[in-house]
Amino acid sequence: MGNPAIDSAAAMLADPQAYTDEARLHEGLAHLRATAPVSYVDVPNYAPFWAITRHADIMEIERANDVFTNSPRPVLVTKAGDEAQAGVGIRTLIHTDDPEHRDLRAIGADWFRPKAMRALKDRADELARIFVDKMAAEGPECDFVQQVAVNYPLYMIMTLLGVPESDFALMLKLTQELFGSDDDEFKRGADAAEQMTALVEMFQYFTALTASRREHPTDDLASTIANARINGEPLSDIDTVSYYAIIAAAGHDTTSASISGGMHALVEHPDQLTRLRADMSLMPLAVEEMIRWSTPVKEFMRTAQRDYEIRGVRIPAGDSVLLSYVSGNRDEEVFDDPFTFDVGRDPNRHISFGYGVHFCLGAALARLEVNSFFSELLPRLESVQPAGAPQHMATTFVGGLKHLPIRYRLG
Repeated sequence: MGNPAIDSAAAMLADPQAYTDEARLHEGLAHLRATAPVSYVDVPNYAPFWAITRHADIMEIERANDVFTNSPRPVLVTKAGDEAQAGVGIRTLIHTDDPEHRDLRAIGADWFRPKAMRALKDRADELARIFVDKMAAEGPECDFVQQVAVNYPLYMIMTLLGVPESDFALMLKLTQELFGSDDDEFKRGADAAEQMTALVEMFQYFTALTASRREHPTDDLASTIANARINGEPLSDIDTVSYYAIIAAAGHDTTSASISGGMHALVEHPDQLTRLRADMSLMPLAVEEMIRWSTPVKEFMRTAQRDYEIRGVRIPAGDSVLLSYVSGNRDEEVFDDPFTFDVGRDPNRHISFGYGVHFCLGAALARLEVNSFFSELLPRLESVQPAGAPQHMATTFVGGLKHLPIRYRLG
């Protein structure tokens, strides 16, 4: 086995600002894939980790879920952030491993199966019409992210949960503060302790919702979670509110990033916009390409439970690995012309939803929403062009565009 590879380029994976400059980010990731696909990273403020940048290696680690566990370090945050999360005791689907993860996942699984998606399609189409109509009314310019993309999936997932519309704005604010904790525009406070108050507020909100649904059960997802039992026992309070938090936050923020990234890609590649408008049967393939292109979840972490060798490098037991989905989705060994946005790309083996036992629970809903939105928008979109510089959120976990000014004409 070879000695640990240490490449300075890998340090950018622990730099939230690196994700605000996509050209620089992808240049660095391409370098890592070619020269140091398994690279050791030890930078200030973070516990060390191994950066995994090749698609095949990410897939191998995802498959080996008995060796590489989500607990105790499922995402990359600072040491202070690790301690703050541990102090709160958060235990979402991404924090747990089998058999706990399997049992927790089963609680909400029926809400995201194909039968459920067929029932939700009418609602997705209705909301798509509402928000495209709003675009038409607000035109000829808008900030597509903040005026359209963040709200459409927000309405979808909050309706599914049963959160009243009067609280949608609060859920959006808390989500942006949680996922934007490294971004000057969105973060709450200057340190991890202050930033964790957004999570505490979300927990307090869902604690009250749990009590309401247990006293008066309804037919929404919130009631399913509140009244769930595993082996005959109700979920603990922390497991219940953690379940809500991951559904409420990740359930819309990642989809809004896909829609924003898809719109940006179509604006930057007018030939692909023309191609898609001329042949709307390409929409399912285009949706997958938008999700590959934007890769809203930048990474997940895993921790080795025993020594493991990958590409001739030994990962010692107890060490963490960072699975760079952004890098895997541009891997030259997997994708033909990976830096070409192609609405007809087929096959498209992107890993934006992860793989294996932790494959995204809401993947089908995300695909449905992106499909419904662009199926409504594109036949009415007569022209579109940039109206200012796009801006990306500073993050190391979930994010994408935070501003996308466009000028457009809708029929």
